[in-house]
Amino acid sequence: MATQGDDKTADVVVRGDARSFRQQIVAGKHHLLADEPVSAGGDDSGPDPYDYLLTALGACTSMTIGLYARRKQMPLENITVSLWHSRIYANDCEECETKEGMLDRIELEVELTGSLNAEQHAKLMEIAAKCPVHRTLTSEINIRLRPSQKSSAPQASL
Repeated sequence: MATQGDDKTADVVVRGDARSFRQQIVAGKHHLLADEPVSAGGDDSGPDPYDYLLTALGACTSMTIGLYARRKQMPLENITVSLWHSRIYANDCEECETKEGMLDRIELEVELTGSLNAEQHAKLMEIAAKCPVHRTLTSEINIRLRPSQKSSAPQASL
């Protein structure tokens, strides 16, 4: 497993061959693949990175709704979260702070089944927007990029 500077084991490790888009992902004991569709030059051997982003948000949304419903003993039976990613012109988004250029839009559609009353349904929809991944994606994110000490990068000459 790759390590961070403080010898902490990485949460996720992604390895790729520079000659293709195919990536091998290790997340704990889970092994996944990522790729690009054929139309983008990949082999379509796995979801693309945006599919994984949507997967994370959809899974977290569903888990958060389910956890809340169980804790409150609501008669929720099934949760289906459908997601779409697109790029839109900022000036087409009335509720967005950014007004110039392009921005990313993620749409979530949540279907809840069970004998919920209107108040319970409304509360679960409110809870859906409070999942940790949703909160992460809508807050400031600080990403620190650094080369691995194992990299075979050329040494700078003085």
